[in-house]
Order: sequence, then C-alpha cells, then structure tokens
Amino acid sequence: MRQVAVIVALFALVGMFGGLMTAGPALARGPQWDFQPADPFTLPADYCGFEIGLSFPVDRAYGKILKAADGTMLFTGSLTVSATNLSTGKTVTSNISGPETDTTFPDGSSTRSKRGLAGVVLLPAEAQRFGMPGLGVSAGAQTESFDANGNLTSFSLQGHVVLDTCAALS
Repeated sequence: MRQVAVIVALFALVGMFGGLMTAGPALARGPQWDFQPADPFTLPADYCGFEIGLSFPVDRAYGKILKAADGTMLFTGSLTVSATNLSTGKTVTSNISGPETDTTFPDGSSTRSKRGLAGVVLLPAEAQRFGMPGLGVSAGAQTESFDANGNLTSFSLQGHVVLDTCAALS
C-alpha cells in the first residue's frame, strides 16, 4: 500500500483515490480540468539505501475525470521532480510530464498508462522482479497494473530508462 501512497505523492495522481482530488482553477486547460498539486516529501531509505527528498519545481499538472463507467482519469501538463540525496545534498532534476491515463475498475483494481517521460517508483523487490531501477525516469510507453489493495501486479516498458535516480545520487 505504501507503493501507491508514494506514487500518488510523486506524480500528484489522485484520480484513482476518488475524494482526494483537489478542486482548483483549470487555468488554460479548460473546463473539467483540475490542478493536481504535488507537495514535497521524503522517500525512506528502502528505495535507494538512503533517504531522498522529492520536490516539484515545475508543477503545472492537471487531471480530468472522463464520464466513462470505468473511472478513467487523464493527466496532462508540466511536472518536474528534483530528487535530493539527503545525506550528501546531491540533486538531480527530471521532467516527468507524461501524459498519463489512470483507469479504476469496478472491482477496485486499476491500470496506469504513461507515455513520454514518466517517473518510475518501485519497491526493491518489484524493481528486481521487473528488471527496473527502483526510482527513475523512463521514456516510451509504461504500463502498471494494481490489484484492489494497491499492490503492483504487472509492469511493462516499451521504451527505455532515461535515468536511474538511485545510481545518479549515490
């Protein structure tokens, strides 16, 4: 469940959690688009072997719930993440603007489909299972599926890893 909480904070993706969506001005996005704020937070050492502070220097991410019965939500806009090794102060900043589509099914399971530049956040066992970095940035089509409890059940990447954040901050 911690996996889902981290992903929500990291990508400001709250659509699959219903009531957590904030209502804000849509600005240039038009009607039915809501601003998705991303607050800074700290990832525990479980991910990279050291604590990582995450902040979002560019946060112009918006979400829109479609009127589909499957609970589909779209995300678009600009989002960059700065990851800082809290032991050394070393920082890397990455564009993770997507776009992304999240779909929540009636049984509570969900699928997250990302294209373009996207964040990768996986617990160590998941990273090993799928042959991916635990924390990083990918380019291409990335798809993740979750069961009703928020556990990652599948991960695929048709593209490549742009940045292994843990390695870059070591």
